[in-house]
Amino acid sequence: MSRLLSRLLGAILTLFITWSVVFGAMRLAPGDPVLLMLQGTPISDAAMDAARTKLGLDQPFVVQYLTFLADAVRGDFGDSFRSRQPVVKLIGDEFPYTLQLAIGGFVVGVLLGGALGIAAGIWPNGWIDMVCMTFALAGLSLPSFWIGMILIQIFATELGWVPVLGSGLDALVLPSITLGLFIAGGLARLVRNSIIEVMAQDYIRTAYAKGLTAVRVITRHAMRNAVIPPLTLLGIQFALLIGGAVVTETVFARPGIGRLLVQAVLEKDFPVVQGVVVLTTAAYVLINLLIDIAYGIIDPRMQA
Repeated sequence: MSRLLSRLLGAILTLFITWSVVFGAMRLAPGDPVLLMLQGTPISDAAMDAARTKLGLDQPFVVQYLTFLADAVRGDFGDSFRSRQPVVKLIGDEFPYTLQLAIGGFVVGVLLGGALGIAAGIWPNGWIDMVCMTFALAGLSLPSFWIGMILIQIFATELGWVPVLGSGLDALVLPSITLGLFIAGGLARLVRNSIIEVMAQDYIRTAYAKGLTAVRVITRHAMRNAVIPPLTLLGIQFALLIGGAVVTETVFARPGIGRLLVQAVLEKDFPVVQGVVVLTTAAYVLINLLIDIAYGIIDPRMQA
């Protein structure tokens, strides 16, 4: 209980620091939000001042900051400077696309990375280990935009198996693979090392001495303990995916909060940037809290 309470307090502090940094950084960045919103349209100084007053930019920095924190806690992010639409609606329209892509990439990464890591960990220092880790290193090293373009050229353009654009499941295949390869690379290496470390423990040798089969030892004893370190990586990766895989979304011309965030940063659309950051950091913190709870379920010793 004390561990969970400590993590909860740490999560609140993380949210506070992150939101404060983003709030300050956006206002210290060069560029006038009103001028960017007007896109060069001539306007008088009086009209400029009126626009700043309407957007709340005429208030002191501290007042703007406290207003932002109070609104963020309530989930009220105001209206976009550019489109004048509620930020909640803008994020709500884009979030399902990002969530689809995040889940698709996560599933691909877990299945592929888990399979590679388990195979390499059970048969280390051989040709299986070498092939699996080479594939994992390629997934970590190759740029996602390059992988995406290669997949488009081969499977969409040349073979015509899947479309590049669209909103169906078939149009989600290539973006999910592109995103999942990076997750698979890191997960495979971590699973491999975790399995090798667990398989060297005394209780594993004792299980073999009792006459248990290799399958039973691996599934009932080794995997239960080897899965704990990869959980942390998976939680962090999934939270980052929710934040928006902007490169993948750009390559495949998919909507999503990643592209929404980049556009808002370029236009200094404070409410949209702040809304997206609040959402993604909250998701990150929540997922990591759930991982801590999962630790206690998998290994009750960690509840202390």
